[in-house]
Formats: sequence, C-alpha cells, structure tokens
Amino acid sequence: MNEHDLFLTARRLEASIVGATAARRLELQPQLTKVIERLAMQGQRVPARLRNLNAVLLDEAIEDRFDNLPV
Repeated sequence: MNEHDLFLTARRLEASIVGATAARRLELQPQLTKVIERLAMQGQRVPARLRNLNAVLLDEAIEDRFDNLPV
C-alpha cells in the first residue's frame, strides 16, 4: 500500500470511528493502529489527530476490559 492509499484508509477509518458505537470503535481500533504503524514505518509523519484518536480508543479499550471484570 502506498502513502496515498494509507492516508485515504486512515481518513476512512477516522470517519467511521467518529460516527461509530462504542463496540464498533473498539473493533476498529486495531485497524487504526496498523495504519499508523505502517505510515511511521514508511517514514511518513502521522497526523496528531490520528495519534490522539488512537490514544482515546486505547483508553476506551482498557476501560472496557475493567468494566467487564467480576467483582
């Protein structure tokens, strides 16, 4: 996948994540991480908004795991 394709994929994922339910956001997070990693591996600058979105999604995933722990 070339740089242009990766940026298009990232934009599509970002749009999907913003309008998604909590469960769908958790499903899409690994895909966003992979796109960010590929951009970085190709030496491309990863936009801060994508890094921030991924950080928020990771926080949501961690909180979801703790919400499902038995007490």
